[in-house]
Amino acid sequence: MMDDVDRPGFDTAGRGTHSLEDGPPIDRIESVFAVYEVRREDGQLVYYGDPLAHPERVMRELWPAFRERGYDATLERRHGEYALVAEPTTLGVDGIPWTNIVLLLLTVCSTLFAGSFWYQLDPVADPTVIWQAWPFTAAILGVLGIHEMGHYVMSRYHQVNASLPYFIPVPTLIGTMGAVITLKGRMPDRKALFDIGVAGPLAGLIATLVVTVIGLHLPPVTVPEAVVQDPNSIRIELGYPPLLELLAAGFDQPLYRNDPATGVNPVVIGAWVGMFVTFLNLIPVGQLDGGHILRAMAGEFQETIAALVPGVLFALAAYLYYVDGYSVNTVFVWILWGLLTAFLASKGPATPVQDERLGRGRFVLGTVTFGLGLLCFMPVPVMIIG
Repeated sequence: MMDDVDRPGFDTAGRGTHSLEDGPPIDRIESVFAVYEVRREDGQLVYYGDPLAHPERVMRELWPAFRERGYDATLERRHGEYALVAEPTTLGVDGIPWTNIVLLLLTVCSTLFAGSFWYQLDPVADPTVIWQAWPFTAAILGVLGIHEMGHYVMSRYHQVNASLPYFIPVPTLIGTMGAVITLKGRMPDRKALFDIGVAGPLAGLIATLVVTVIGLHLPPVTVPEAVVQDPNSIRIELGYPPLLELLAAGFDQPLYRNDPATGVNPVVIGAWVGMFVTFLNLIPVGQLDGGHILRAMAGEFQETIAALVPGVLFALAAYLYYVDGYSVNTVFVWILWGLLTAFLASKGPATPVQDERLGRGRFVLGTVTFGLGLLCFMPVPVMIIG
Protein backbone atom coordinates (compact mmCIF):
# COMPACT_ATOMS: atom_id res chain seq x y z
CA MET A 1 0.00 0.00 0.00
CA MET A 2 1.56 3.30 -1.07
CA ASP A 3 0.22 6.73 -0.12
CA ASP A 4 1.27 9.76 -2.12
CA VAL A 5 2.60 12.74 -0.18
CA ASP A 6 3.64 16.22 -1.23
CA ARG A 7 5.55 15.90 -4.46
CA PRO A 8 7.89 18.54 -5.75
CA GLY A 9 6.42 20.68 -8.47
CA PHE A 10 8.61 20.96 -11.56
CA ASP A 11 9.21 23.87 -13.85
CA THR A 12 10.16 23.54 -17.51
CA ALA A 13 13.79 23.04 -16.53
CA GLY A 14 12.82 20.01 -14.45
CA ARG A 15 13.90 21.34 -11.05
CA GLY A 16 11.79 21.13 -7.91
CA THR A 17 10.08 24.37 -6.86
CA HIS A 18 9.74 23.33 -3.21
CA SER A 19 11.06 20.61 -0.84
CA LEU A 20 9.50 18.12 1.52
CA GLU A 21 9.24 19.56 4.99
CA ASP A 22 10.98 16.78 6.90
CA GLY A 23 13.55 15.66 4.31
CA PRO A 24 16.67 17.47 3.13
CA PRO A 25 16.18 20.38 0.69
CA ILE A 26 15.35 19.06 -2.76
CA ASP A 27 18.14 21.19 -4.24
CA ARG A 28 20.65 19.31 -2.07
CA ILE A 29 19.30 15.98 -3.28
CA GLU A 30 19.21 16.99 -6.92
CA SER A 31 22.88 17.90 -6.91
CA VAL A 32 23.56 14.18 -7.46
CA PHE A 33 20.09 12.61 -7.88
CA ALA A 34 17.46 14.00 -10.27
CA VAL A 35 14.11 13.55 -8.51
CA TYR A 36 10.88 13.22 -10.50
CA GLU A 37 8.56 11.83 -7.81
CA VAL A 38 8.45 11.54 -4.03
CA ARG A 39 6.22 9.19 -2.09
CA ARG A 40 5.67 8.03 1.46
CA GLU A 41 5.62 4.24 1.51
CA ASP A 42 5.15 2.38 4.80
CA GLY A 43 6.59 5.25 6.81
CA GLN A 44 9.54 5.73 4.45
CA LEU A 45 10.28 8.71 2.23
CA VAL A 46 10.99 7.37 -1.25
CA TYR A 47 12.52 9.63 -3.89
CA TYR A 48 12.24 8.22 -7.42
CA GLY A 49 14.72 9.57 -9.91
CA ASP A 50 18.01 9.09 -11.74
CA PRO A 51 21.52 9.13 -10.23
CA LEU A 52 23.73 11.82 -11.71
CA ALA A 53 26.89 10.06 -10.47
CA HIS A 54 28.04 6.61 -9.41
CA PRO A 55 25.67 5.19 -6.73
CA GLU A 56 28.45 5.11 -4.14
CA ARG A 57 29.14 8.80 -4.69
CA VAL A 58 25.42 9.56 -4.48
CA MET A 59 25.27 7.95 -1.05
CA ARG A 60 28.47 9.62 0.15
CA GLU A 61 26.99 12.98 -0.80
CA LEU A 62 23.43 12.51 0.46
CA TRP A 63 23.62 10.15 3.43
CA PRO A 64 24.94 12.84 5.84
CA ALA A 65 22.15 15.22 4.78
CA PHE A 66 19.47 12.62 5.54
CA ARG A 67 21.19 11.68 8.79
CA GLU A 68 20.99 15.30 9.95
CA ARG A 69 17.21 15.12 9.43
CA GLY A 70 16.88 11.84 11.37
CA TYR A 71 16.79 9.43 8.42
CA ASP A 72 18.90 6.52 7.28
CA ALA A 73 19.06 6.54 3.46
CA THR A 74 19.78 3.81 0.91
CA LEU A 75 19.78 3.75 -2.88
CA GLU A 76 17.97 0.78 -4.38
CA ARG A 77 15.79 -0.35 -7.26
CA ARG A 78 12.00 -0.29 -6.82
CA HIS A 79 9.46 -1.10 -9.52
CA GLY A 80 12.27 -1.00 -12.09
CA GLU A 81 13.30 2.52 -11.08
CA TYR A 82 16.05 4.01 -8.95
CA ALA A 83 14.73 4.94 -5.52
CA LEU A 84 16.41 6.88 -2.75
CA VAL A 85 14.78 5.38 0.35
CA ALA A 86 14.89 7.34 3.61
CA GLU A 87 13.74 5.53 6.75
CA PRO A 88 13.35 7.33 10.10
CA THR A 89 15.95 6.34 12.65
CA THR A 90 15.42 6.15 16.39
CA LEU A 91 18.05 5.96 19.09
CA GLY A 92 17.56 4.31 22.44
CA VAL A 93 14.92 1.93 23.70
CA ASP A 94 11.36 2.29 22.46
CA GLY A 95 9.07 0.86 25.13
CA ILE A 96 9.82 -2.07 27.44
CA PRO A 97 12.31 -4.47 25.77
CA TRP A 98 10.43 -7.63 26.72
CA THR A 99 12.45 -9.91 24.43
CA ASN A 100 15.71 -8.77 26.01
CA ILE A 101 14.29 -9.18 29.52
CA VAL A 102 12.89 -12.67 28.92
CA LEU A 103 16.13 -13.89 27.31
CA LEU A 104 18.12 -12.44 30.22
CA LEU A 105 15.95 -14.24 32.79
CA LEU A 106 16.21 -17.51 30.85
CA THR A 107 19.99 -17.09 30.68
CA VAL A 108 20.13 -16.49 34.43
CA CYS A 109 18.35 -19.82 34.93
CA SER A 110 20.48 -21.71 32.39
CA THR A 111 23.77 -20.39 33.80
CA LEU A 112 22.69 -21.15 37.37
CA PHE A 113 21.91 -24.71 36.29
CA ALA A 114 25.20 -25.13 34.44
CA GLY A 115 27.17 -23.39 37.19
CA SER A 116 25.88 -25.75 39.86
CA PHE A 117 27.79 -28.61 38.22
CA TRP A 118 31.02 -26.59 38.43
CA TYR A 119 30.33 -26.28 42.17
CA GLN A 120 29.96 -30.09 42.35
CA LEU A 121 26.23 -29.79 43.13
CA ASP A 122 23.41 -31.92 41.76
CA PRO A 123 20.58 -29.69 40.47
CA VAL A 124 18.72 -32.69 39.08
CA ALA A 125 18.33 -34.32 42.49
CA ASP A 126 17.72 -30.99 44.27
CA PRO A 127 16.86 -28.03 41.97
CA THR A 128 17.06 -25.56 44.86
CA VAL A 129 20.87 -25.87 45.00
CA ILE A 130 21.24 -23.93 41.75
CA TRP A 131 21.03 -20.66 43.70
CA GLN A 132 24.39 -21.47 45.24
CA ALA A 133 25.90 -20.95 41.77
CA TRP A 134 25.01 -17.25 41.68
CA PRO A 135 28.69 -16.09 41.72
CA PHE A 136 29.26 -18.08 38.52
CA THR A 137 26.17 -16.56 36.91
CA ALA A 138 27.18 -13.07 37.99
CA ALA A 139 30.65 -13.60 36.50
CA ILE A 140 29.34 -14.92 33.17
CA LEU A 141 26.61 -12.32 32.73
CA GLY A 142 28.92 -9.56 33.94
CA VAL A 143 31.68 -10.13 31.39
CA LEU A 144 29.24 -10.79 28.53
CA GLY A 145 26.91 -7.93 29.42
CA ILE A 146 29.67 -5.34 29.84
CA HIS A 147 31.17 -6.44 26.52
CA GLU A 148 27.89 -5.81 24.70
CA MET A 149 27.16 -2.60 26.60
CA GLY A 150 30.52 -1.30 25.41
CA HIS A 151 29.19 -1.65 21.86
CA TYR A 152 25.84 -0.12 22.82
CA VAL A 153 27.26 2.95 24.55
CA MET A 154 29.64 3.70 21.69
CA SER A 155 26.81 3.20 19.18
CA ARG A 156 24.77 5.82 21.01
CA TYR A 157 27.79 8.14 21.05
CA HIS A 158 28.10 7.91 17.27
CA GLN A 159 24.29 8.06 16.83
CA VAL A 160 24.07 4.60 15.31
CA ASN A 161 20.85 2.79 16.17
CA ALA A 162 21.53 -0.32 18.26
CA SER A 163 19.48 -2.74 20.33
CA LEU A 164 20.08 -3.66 23.94
CA PRO A 165 21.97 -6.96 24.43
CA TYR A 166 20.20 -10.20 23.61
CA PHE A 167 21.49 -13.01 25.85
CA ILE A 168 21.36 -16.51 24.38
CA PRO A 169 20.38 -19.27 26.84
CA VAL A 170 21.64 -22.67 25.68
CA PRO A 171 22.25 -25.86 27.72
CA THR A 172 26.03 -25.88 27.29
CA LEU A 173 28.86 -26.27 29.80
CA ILE A 174 28.38 -22.61 30.76
CA GLY A 175 24.63 -22.29 30.11
CA THR A 176 24.82 -19.72 27.30
CA MET A 177 26.11 -19.03 23.83
CA GLY A 178 26.93 -15.44 24.71
CA ALA A 179 25.12 -12.21 23.93
CA VAL A 180 24.68 -9.98 20.88
CA ILE A 181 23.36 -6.56 19.94
CA THR A 182 21.93 -5.65 16.55
CA LEU A 183 22.99 -2.55 14.64
CA LYS A 184 20.59 -0.90 12.21
CA GLY A 185 21.51 1.38 9.37
CA ARG A 186 24.92 2.21 7.94
CA MET A 187 28.13 3.19 9.68
CA PRO A 188 28.81 6.92 9.14
CA ASP A 189 32.59 6.60 8.91
CA ARG A 190 35.63 4.54 9.85
CA LYS A 191 35.92 6.22 13.23
CA ALA A 192 32.44 5.04 14.24
CA LEU A 193 33.10 1.56 12.85
CA PHE A 194 36.36 1.33 14.80
CA ASP A 195 35.04 2.79 18.05
CA ILE A 196 31.94 0.57 18.11
CA GLY A 197 33.99 -2.51 17.22
CA VAL A 198 36.77 -1.96 19.74
CA ALA A 199 34.60 -0.82 22.66
CA GLY A 200 33.09 -4.27 23.27
CA PRO A 201 36.33 -6.29 23.57
CA LEU A 202 38.06 -3.64 25.67
CA ALA A 203 35.12 -3.14 28.05
CA GLY A 204 34.59 -6.88 28.33
CA LEU A 205 38.30 -7.49 28.92
CA ILE A 206 38.41 -4.96 31.75
CA ALA A 207 35.45 -6.74 33.37
CA THR A 208 37.18 -10.06 32.77
CA LEU A 209 40.35 -8.90 34.52
CA VAL A 210 38.33 -7.86 37.58
CA VAL A 211 36.44 -11.16 37.63
CA THR A 212 39.71 -13.09 37.24
CA VAL A 213 41.36 -11.42 40.22
CA ILE A 214 38.29 -12.00 42.38
CA GLY A 215 37.95 -15.63 41.29
CA LEU A 216 41.61 -16.45 41.89
CA HIS A 217 41.25 -15.35 45.52
CA LEU A 218 38.10 -17.38 46.17
CA PRO A 219 38.40 -20.90 47.62
CA PRO A 220 38.81 -23.77 45.15
CA VAL A 221 36.22 -26.46 44.58
CA THR A 222 36.87 -29.92 45.95
CA VAL A 223 35.67 -32.90 43.93
CA PRO A 224 34.14 -35.67 46.09
CA GLU A 225 36.37 -38.71 46.44
CA ALA A 226 33.65 -40.98 45.11
CA VAL A 227 33.56 -39.00 41.86
CA VAL A 228 37.36 -39.02 41.54
CA GLN A 229 37.49 -42.79 41.97
CA ASP A 230 34.47 -43.55 39.78
CA PRO A 231 35.79 -45.14 36.54
CA ASN A 232 32.69 -43.92 34.67
CA SER A 233 33.07 -40.28 35.67
CA ILE A 234 33.90 -37.65 33.07
CA ARG A 235 36.42 -34.90 33.74
CA ILE A 236 36.34 -31.58 31.90
CA GLU A 237 39.73 -29.97 31.53
CA LEU A 238 40.02 -26.36 30.36
CA GLY A 239 42.98 -24.91 28.56
CA TYR A 240 44.23 -21.70 30.13
CA PRO A 241 45.11 -18.71 27.93
CA PRO A 242 48.38 -16.81 28.56
CA LEU A 243 46.52 -13.87 30.12
CA LEU A 244 44.99 -16.10 32.80
CA GLU A 245 48.33 -17.80 33.39
CA LEU A 246 50.02 -14.41 33.83
CA LEU A 247 47.40 -13.17 36.29
CA ALA A 248 47.59 -16.39 38.33
CA ALA A 249 51.39 -16.15 38.47
CA GLY A 250 51.26 -12.43 39.27
CA PHE A 251 48.94 -12.97 42.24
CA ASP A 252 50.68 -16.24 43.22
CA GLN A 253 47.47 -18.24 42.96
CA PRO A 254 47.34 -21.87 41.78
CA LEU A 255 45.26 -23.08 38.84
CA TYR A 256 45.24 -26.70 40.14
CA ARG A 257 46.39 -28.10 36.84
CA ASN A 258 46.44 -31.92 36.65
CA ASP A 259 44.68 -32.22 40.01
CA PRO A 260 41.47 -34.23 39.50
CA ALA A 261 40.40 -33.68 43.13
CA THR A 262 40.60 -29.87 43.12
CA GLY A 263 39.45 -27.22 40.71
CA VAL A 264 39.54 -23.45 40.47
CA ASN A 265 36.59 -21.53 41.81
CA PRO A 266 33.81 -21.34 39.17
CA VAL A 267 34.17 -17.56 39.11
CA VAL A 268 37.50 -18.18 37.37
CA ILE A 269 35.56 -20.22 34.81
CA GLY A 270 33.47 -17.10 34.23
CA ALA A 271 36.67 -15.15 33.60
CA TRP A 272 37.87 -17.92 31.26
CA VAL A 273 34.65 -17.46 29.27
CA GLY A 274 35.32 -13.72 29.04
CA MET A 275 38.79 -14.34 27.62
CA PHE A 276 37.63 -16.97 25.14
CA VAL A 277 34.78 -14.74 23.95
CA THR A 278 37.23 -11.86 23.56
CA PHE A 279 39.49 -13.95 21.32
CA LEU A 280 36.63 -15.28 19.19
CA ASN A 281 35.12 -11.83 18.73
CA LEU A 282 38.47 -10.42 17.63
CA ILE A 283 38.83 -12.88 14.75
CA PRO A 284 39.09 -10.37 11.87
CA VAL A 285 36.27 -11.52 9.59
CA GLY A 286 32.88 -10.19 8.52
CA GLN A 287 30.70 -8.59 11.16
CA LEU A 288 32.73 -9.83 14.14
CA ASP A 289 34.36 -7.17 16.29
CA GLY A 290 37.73 -7.99 14.78
CA GLY A 291 36.25 -7.60 11.30
CA HIS A 292 34.93 -4.13 12.19
CA ILE A 293 38.26 -3.06 13.70
CA LEU A 294 40.41 -4.36 10.86
CA ARG A 295 38.06 -2.93 8.20
CA ALA A 296 38.42 0.48 9.85
CA MET A 297 42.20 0.10 10.04
CA ALA A 298 43.02 -1.56 6.73
CA GLY A 299 40.11 -0.63 4.47
CA GLU A 300 39.19 -3.11 1.76
CA PHE A 301 42.41 -5.10 2.39
CA GLN A 302 40.53 -6.55 5.37
CA GLU A 303 38.67 -8.88 3.00
CA THR A 304 41.96 -10.40 1.80
CA ILE A 305 42.98 -11.17 5.38
CA ALA A 306 39.51 -12.50 6.23
CA ALA A 307 39.70 -14.95 3.33
CA LEU A 308 42.77 -16.58 4.93
CA VAL A 309 41.27 -17.04 8.39
CA PRO A 310 39.14 -20.19 7.76
CA GLY A 311 42.16 -21.99 6.32
CA VAL A 312 44.23 -21.09 9.39
CA LEU A 313 41.56 -22.49 11.72
CA PHE A 314 41.20 -25.68 9.67
CA ALA A 315 44.99 -26.06 9.69
CA LEU A 316 45.04 -25.64 13.49
CA ALA A 317 42.41 -28.38 13.86
CA ALA A 318 44.39 -30.68 11.54
CA TYR A 319 47.64 -30.07 13.44
CA LEU A 320 46.04 -30.79 16.81
CA TYR A 321 44.42 -33.96 15.47
CA TYR A 322 47.18 -35.47 13.32
CA VAL A 323 50.31 -34.21 15.07
CA ASP A 324 49.35 -33.75 18.73
CA GLY A 325 46.87 -36.64 18.75
CA TYR A 326 43.82 -34.86 20.17
CA SER A 327 40.39 -36.34 19.56
CA VAL A 328 37.86 -35.03 17.05
CA ASN A 329 35.68 -33.84 19.95
CA THR A 330 38.55 -31.69 21.23
CA VAL A 331 39.45 -30.06 17.90
CA PHE A 332 35.86 -29.73 16.67
CA VAL A 333 35.63 -26.18 18.06
CA TRP A 334 38.13 -25.00 15.43
CA ILE A 335 36.39 -26.95 12.64
CA LEU A 336 33.14 -25.25 13.63
CA TRP A 337 34.73 -21.81 13.74
CA GLY A 338 36.47 -22.48 10.44
CA LEU A 339 33.04 -23.01 8.88
CA LEU A 340 31.55 -19.99 10.68
CA THR A 341 34.36 -17.67 9.62
CA ALA A 342 34.10 -18.90 6.02
CA PHE A 343 30.43 -17.96 6.06
CA LEU A 344 31.06 -14.60 7.73
CA ALA A 345 33.90 -13.77 5.35
CA SER A 346 31.63 -14.48 2.37
CA LYS A 347 29.14 -11.91 3.68
CA GLY A 348 31.81 -9.24 3.87
CA PRO A 349 32.47 -6.51 6.44
CA ALA A 350 30.48 -3.41 7.26
CA THR A 351 31.26 -0.59 4.84
CA PRO A 352 31.27 2.96 6.23
CA VAL A 353 29.72 5.76 4.19
CA GLN A 354 32.71 8.07 4.64
CA ASP A 355 35.76 5.85 4.08
CA GLU A 356 38.65 8.08 5.13
CA ARG A 357 41.71 6.67 6.86
CA LEU A 358 41.95 6.39 10.64
CA GLY A 359 44.28 8.53 12.70
CA ARG A 360 47.45 7.11 14.24
CA GLY A 361 45.98 6.92 17.75
CA ARG A 362 43.15 4.61 16.76
CA PHE A 363 45.50 2.52 14.62
CA VAL A 364 47.78 1.96 17.63
CA LEU A 365 44.81 1.14 19.85
CA GLY A 366 43.56 -1.39 17.31
CA THR A 367 46.97 -3.07 17.18
CA VAL A 368 47.08 -3.27 21.00
CA THR A 369 43.55 -4.71 21.06
CA PHE A 370 44.50 -7.51 18.66
CA GLY A 371 47.56 -8.18 20.81
CA LEU A 372 45.36 -8.53 23.89
CA GLY A 373 43.15 -10.89 21.91
CA LEU A 374 46.14 -13.14 21.21
CA LEU A 375 46.80 -13.29 24.97
CA CYS A 376 43.30 -14.79 25.28
CA PHE A 377 43.98 -17.56 22.73
CA MET A 378 44.31 -21.19 23.78
CA PRO A 379 44.87 -23.95 21.20
CA VAL A 380 42.84 -26.49 23.18
CA PRO A 381 40.00 -24.66 24.95
CA VAL A 382 38.13 -27.69 26.31
CA MET A 383 39.09 -31.34 26.67
CA ILE A 384 36.69 -33.99 27.94
CA ILE A 385 38.46 -36.90 29.60
CA GLY A 386 36.58 -40.12 30.22
